[in-house]
Amino acid sequence: MLLLATLETSACFIVRPPRTGQPETVAGSDAGKFQVQKLIAALAERDKRLDSMQTPAVMEYTAGDQHVKAKEEIVVKRPGNLRVEAMSPFGVALLLAAQGSQLAIFEPDQNRFMRGNATADTLYRYVRIPMAPADAVGLLMGLAPPEFALNGIADSVSNDGAMIVASYGNNNTASGTRELGFSGGNLAMVRETAGNGNGRVNYEVRYSDYHDIGGVMFPYVVDATFPAAGSHVTFRYLRPIVNGDIPDSTFVLTPAPGATLMNLSLDDARALANES
Repeated sequence: MLLLATLETSACFIVRPPRTGQPETVAGSDAGKFQVQKLIAALAERDKRLDSMQTPAVMEYTAGDQHVKAKEEIVVKRPGNLRVEAMSPFGVALLLAAQGSQLAIFEPDQNRFMRGNATADTLYRYVRIPMAPADAVGLLMGLAPPEFALNGIADSVSNDGAMIVASYGNNNTASGTRELGFSGGNLAMVRETAGNGNGRVNYEVRYSDYHDIGGVMFPYVVDATFPAAGSHVTFRYLRPIVNGDIPDSTFVLTPAPGATLMNLSLDDARALANES
Protein backbone atom coordinates (compact mmCIF):
# COMPACT_ATOMS: atom_id res chain seq x y z
CA MET A 1 0.00 0.00 0.00
CA LEU A 2 2.84 2.35 0.85
CA LEU A 3 4.52 1.53 -2.48
CA LEU A 4 1.26 2.14 -4.39
CA ALA A 5 0.74 5.48 -2.70
CA THR A 6 4.29 6.48 -3.55
CA LEU A 7 3.81 5.58 -7.22
CA GLU A 8 0.53 7.52 -7.44
CA THR A 9 2.11 10.59 -5.89
CA SER A 10 5.10 10.35 -8.25
CA ALA A 11 2.81 10.04 -11.31
CA CYS A 12 0.87 13.15 -10.33
CA PHE A 13 4.10 15.05 -9.92
CA ILE A 14 5.34 14.03 -13.38
CA VAL A 15 2.28 15.10 -15.40
CA ARG A 16 1.60 18.43 -13.68
CA PRO A 17 3.37 21.29 -15.56
CA PRO A 18 5.30 23.84 -13.51
CA ARG A 19 3.71 27.27 -12.96
CA THR A 20 5.61 30.01 -14.73
CA GLY A 21 3.50 32.98 -13.69
CA GLN A 22 2.45 33.59 -17.34
CA PRO A 23 -1.10 32.98 -18.64
CA GLU A 24 -1.36 29.73 -20.54
CA THR A 25 -2.26 30.15 -24.18
CA VAL A 26 -5.03 28.13 -25.73
CA ALA A 27 -4.35 26.32 -28.98
CA GLY A 28 -6.15 27.53 -32.09
CA SER A 29 -8.10 30.73 -32.77
CA ASP A 30 -8.56 31.62 -29.11
CA ALA A 31 -4.80 31.76 -28.65
CA GLY A 32 -4.48 34.05 -31.68
CA LYS A 33 -7.20 36.36 -30.42
CA PHE A 34 -5.51 36.51 -27.02
CA GLN A 35 -2.23 37.49 -28.66
CA VAL A 36 -3.93 40.09 -30.86
CA GLN A 37 -5.72 41.67 -27.90
CA LYS A 38 -2.36 42.28 -26.24
CA LEU A 39 -1.01 43.84 -29.43
CA ILE A 40 -4.08 46.03 -29.85
CA ALA A 41 -3.89 47.17 -26.22
CA ALA A 42 -0.27 48.20 -26.81
CA LEU A 43 -1.30 49.99 -30.03
CA ALA A 44 -4.05 51.90 -28.22
CA GLU A 45 -1.58 52.97 -25.54
CA ARG A 46 0.90 54.10 -28.21
CA ASP A 47 -1.80 56.12 -29.97
CA LYS A 48 -2.57 57.99 -26.74
CA ARG A 49 1.07 59.04 -26.46
CA LEU A 50 1.31 60.52 -29.97
CA ASP A 51 0.19 64.09 -30.56
CA SER A 52 2.29 65.43 -33.44
CA MET A 53 5.02 64.62 -35.93
CA GLN A 54 7.30 66.70 -38.14
CA THR A 55 9.88 65.43 -40.60
CA PRO A 56 11.56 65.88 -43.95
CA ALA A 57 10.46 63.06 -46.21
CA VAL A 58 10.77 61.63 -49.68
CA MET A 59 7.38 61.12 -51.32
CA GLU A 60 7.02 58.79 -54.29
CA TYR A 61 3.71 58.57 -56.15
CA THR A 62 2.58 56.37 -59.01
CA ALA A 63 -0.73 56.15 -60.84
CA GLY A 64 -0.90 54.60 -64.28
CA ASP A 65 1.88 56.16 -66.36
CA GLN A 66 2.33 59.02 -63.89
CA HIS A 67 5.29 58.95 -61.53
CA VAL A 68 6.25 61.74 -59.12
CA LYS A 69 9.12 61.77 -56.64
CA ALA A 70 9.69 64.80 -54.45
CA LYS A 71 11.27 65.99 -51.23
CA GLU A 72 8.71 67.24 -48.72
CA GLU A 73 8.53 68.81 -45.29
CA ILE A 74 5.59 67.28 -43.39
CA VAL A 75 4.07 68.55 -40.15
CA VAL A 76 0.98 66.92 -38.63
CA LYS A 77 -0.85 67.47 -35.37
CA ARG A 78 -3.87 65.62 -34.13
CA PRO A 79 -6.72 65.53 -34.76
CA GLY A 80 -6.68 67.06 -38.26
CA ASN A 81 -3.90 69.63 -38.70
CA LEU A 82 -1.60 69.10 -41.67
CA ARG A 83 1.14 71.09 -43.41
CA VAL A 84 3.08 69.89 -46.45
CA GLU A 85 5.81 71.77 -48.30
CA ALA A 86 6.66 70.13 -51.60
CA MET A 87 10.13 71.03 -52.83
CA SER A 88 11.57 71.39 -56.32
CA PRO A 89 15.19 71.96 -57.39
CA PHE A 90 14.38 75.69 -57.34
CA GLY A 91 12.76 75.86 -53.89
CA VAL A 92 9.22 75.42 -52.57
CA ALA A 93 6.91 74.23 -55.35
CA LEU A 94 3.72 74.00 -53.30
CA LEU A 95 2.65 74.74 -49.75
CA LEU A 96 -0.51 73.19 -48.30
CA ALA A 97 -1.94 73.70 -44.82
CA ALA A 98 -5.12 72.23 -43.36
CA GLN A 99 -6.60 73.12 -40.01
CA GLY A 100 -9.79 71.32 -39.11
CA SER A 101 -12.18 71.63 -42.03
CA GLN A 102 -10.35 74.52 -43.73
CA LEU A 103 -7.52 74.27 -46.20
CA ALA A 104 -5.18 76.70 -47.96
CA ILE A 105 -2.73 76.14 -50.81
CA PHE A 106 -0.01 78.42 -52.14
CA GLU A 107 1.80 77.90 -55.44
CA PRO A 108 4.82 80.24 -55.38
CA ASP A 109 5.73 79.95 -59.07
CA GLN A 110 2.22 81.11 -60.03
CA ASN A 111 1.84 83.38 -56.99
CA ARG A 112 -1.57 81.73 -56.62
CA PHE A 113 -3.32 81.31 -53.28
CA MET A 114 -6.31 78.99 -52.88
CA ARG A 115 -8.74 78.49 -50.01
CA GLY A 116 -11.52 75.99 -49.48
CA ASN A 117 -12.89 73.09 -47.52
CA ALA A 118 -10.44 70.37 -46.55
CA THR A 119 -11.82 67.41 -48.47
CA ALA A 120 -10.43 64.08 -49.59
CA ASP A 121 -10.61 65.22 -53.24
CA THR A 122 -8.50 68.29 -52.52
CA LEU A 123 -5.88 66.39 -50.56
CA TYR A 124 -5.66 63.77 -53.30
CA ARG A 125 -5.14 66.39 -55.97
CA TYR A 126 -2.33 68.18 -54.15
CA VAL A 127 -0.66 65.71 -51.74
CA ARG A 128 -1.72 62.38 -53.30
CA ILE A 129 -3.72 61.15 -50.30
CA PRO A 130 -7.47 60.64 -51.05
CA MET A 131 -8.50 61.12 -47.42
CA ALA A 132 -9.93 63.87 -45.26
CA PRO A 133 -7.26 65.64 -43.11
CA ALA A 134 -7.95 63.73 -39.88
CA ASP A 135 -7.61 60.40 -41.70
CA ALA A 136 -4.49 61.61 -43.52
CA VAL A 137 -2.92 62.62 -40.19
CA GLY A 138 -3.59 59.14 -38.85
CA LEU A 139 -2.11 57.54 -41.95
CA LEU A 140 1.08 59.60 -41.73
CA MET A 141 1.53 58.95 -38.00
CA GLY A 142 0.84 55.21 -38.10
CA LEU A 143 -2.34 55.46 -36.03
CA ALA A 144 -5.25 53.04 -36.15
CA PRO A 145 -8.14 54.71 -38.05
CA PRO A 146 -10.93 56.03 -35.78
CA GLU A 147 -13.45 53.57 -37.22
CA PHE A 148 -11.29 50.66 -36.03
CA ALA A 149 -12.65 50.03 -32.54
CA LEU A 150 -9.53 49.08 -30.60
CA ASN A 151 -11.60 47.92 -27.63
CA GLY A 152 -13.41 45.31 -29.73
CA ILE A 153 -12.58 41.64 -30.06
CA ALA A 154 -11.41 40.46 -33.47
CA ASP A 155 -13.85 38.27 -35.39
CA SER A 156 -11.00 36.20 -36.76
CA VAL A 157 -7.21 35.96 -36.60
CA SER A 158 -4.94 34.68 -39.36
CA ASN A 159 -1.29 34.66 -40.37
CA ASP A 160 0.08 36.38 -43.46
CA GLY A 161 3.70 35.27 -43.51
CA ALA A 162 5.34 36.74 -40.41
CA MET A 163 2.38 39.08 -39.89
CA ILE A 164 -0.58 38.27 -37.65
CA VAL A 165 -3.82 39.78 -38.99
CA ALA A 166 -6.92 40.63 -36.97
CA SER A 167 -10.16 40.98 -38.96
CA TYR A 168 -13.26 42.85 -37.90
CA GLY A 169 -16.65 42.73 -39.57
CA ASN A 170 -18.04 40.50 -42.27
CA ASN A 171 -17.41 41.21 -45.92
CA ASN A 172 -21.00 40.24 -46.71
CA THR A 173 -22.30 43.24 -44.76
CA ALA A 174 -22.54 46.84 -45.91
CA SER A 175 -19.74 47.91 -43.55
CA GLY A 176 -17.17 45.59 -45.10
CA THR A 177 -14.07 44.24 -43.39
CA ARG A 178 -11.36 46.05 -41.46
CA GLU A 179 -8.01 44.45 -40.79
CA LEU A 180 -5.04 45.25 -38.59
CA GLY A 181 -1.73 43.47 -39.19
CA PHE A 182 1.11 43.24 -36.67
CA SER A 183 4.74 42.26 -37.12
CA GLY A 184 7.43 42.34 -34.48
CA GLY A 185 4.91 43.74 -32.03
CA ASN A 186 4.26 46.85 -34.17
CA LEU A 187 1.42 47.87 -36.46
CA ALA A 188 2.41 46.66 -39.92
CA MET A 189 -0.78 46.95 -41.95
CA VAL A 190 -4.20 48.62 -42.02
CA ARG A 191 -6.66 47.47 -44.66
CA GLU A 192 -10.31 48.19 -45.36
CA THR A 193 -12.43 46.28 -47.86
CA ALA A 194 -15.84 47.19 -49.21
CA GLY A 195 -18.93 45.37 -48.05
CA ASN A 196 -21.74 43.49 -49.78
CA GLY A 197 -19.44 40.63 -50.70
CA ASN A 198 -17.49 42.32 -53.50
CA GLY A 199 -14.19 42.15 -51.59
CA ARG A 200 -12.83 45.35 -53.16
CA VAL A 201 -10.02 46.93 -51.14
CA ASN A 202 -10.77 50.57 -50.34
CA TYR A 203 -7.24 51.19 -49.12
CA GLU A 204 -4.23 49.39 -47.67
CA VAL A 205 -1.41 50.99 -45.71
CA ARG A 206 1.83 49.22 -44.76
CA TYR A 207 4.19 50.47 -42.03
CA SER A 208 7.82 49.40 -41.64
CA ASP A 209 11.32 50.39 -40.50
CA TYR A 210 10.32 51.21 -36.93
CA HIS A 211 12.62 53.25 -34.67
CA ASP A 212 12.40 54.13 -31.00
CA ILE A 213 11.85 57.89 -30.71
CA GLY A 214 11.73 58.97 -27.09
CA GLY A 215 10.22 55.68 -26.00
CA VAL A 216 7.63 55.60 -28.81
CA MET A 217 8.04 53.16 -31.69
CA PHE A 218 7.54 55.05 -34.94
CA PRO A 219 7.61 53.87 -38.58
CA TYR A 220 10.00 55.54 -41.01
CA VAL A 221 8.26 54.08 -44.07
CA VAL A 222 4.56 54.51 -44.89
CA ASP A 223 3.36 52.71 -48.02
CA ALA A 224 -0.26 53.27 -49.07
CA THR A 225 -2.32 51.82 -51.91
CA PHE A 226 -5.71 53.21 -53.01
CA PRO A 227 -7.22 50.82 -55.60
CA ALA A 228 -10.27 53.01 -56.32
CA ALA A 229 -7.99 55.88 -57.31
CA GLY A 230 -5.53 53.53 -58.97
CA SER A 231 -2.71 55.14 -57.02
CA HIS A 232 0.17 54.21 -54.76
CA VAL A 233 2.15 56.58 -52.53
CA THR A 234 5.19 55.96 -50.33
CA PHE A 235 6.62 58.28 -47.69
CA ARG A 236 10.14 57.71 -46.37
CA TYR A 237 10.78 59.82 -43.30
CA LEU A 238 14.31 61.11 -42.82
CA ARG A 239 14.48 62.68 -39.34
CA PRO A 240 11.05 62.52 -37.69
CA ILE A 241 10.38 64.36 -34.44
CA VAL A 242 7.35 63.29 -32.45
CA ASN A 243 5.41 65.32 -29.89
CA GLY A 244 7.36 68.50 -30.57
CA ASP A 245 5.98 71.94 -29.73
CA ILE A 246 4.08 72.98 -32.87
CA PRO A 247 2.12 76.27 -32.70
CA ASP A 248 -1.31 76.39 -34.30
CA SER A 249 -0.09 79.18 -36.60
CA THR A 250 1.96 76.53 -38.46
CA PHE A 251 -1.26 75.39 -40.12
CA VAL A 252 -2.46 78.87 -41.17
CA LEU A 253 -1.40 80.40 -44.49
CA THR A 254 -1.85 84.01 -45.61
CA PRO A 255 -1.61 85.17 -49.22
CA ALA A 256 1.51 86.92 -50.43
CA PRO A 257 1.18 90.49 -51.76
CA GLY A 258 -0.28 90.52 -55.25
CA ALA A 259 -1.29 86.86 -55.14
CA THR A 260 -4.12 85.65 -57.33
CA LEU A 261 -6.83 84.26 -55.06
CA MET A 262 -8.99 81.25 -55.82
CA ASN A 263 -11.89 79.79 -53.89
CA LEU A 264 -11.59 75.99 -54.04
CA SER A 265 -15.14 75.59 -52.73
CA LEU A 266 -16.71 77.19 -55.79
CA ASP A 267 -17.94 74.92 -58.54
CA ASP A 268 -16.67 77.33 -61.16
CA ALA A 269 -12.91 76.79 -61.15
CA ARG A 270 -12.50 80.02 -63.17
CA ALA A 271 -13.81 82.16 -60.29
CA LEU A 272 -10.58 83.97 -59.53
CA ALA A 273 -10.25 87.30 -57.77
CA ASN A 274 -7.26 89.52 -57.30
CA GLU A 275 -7.34 91.05 -53.81
CA SER A 276 -3.91 92.60 -53.85
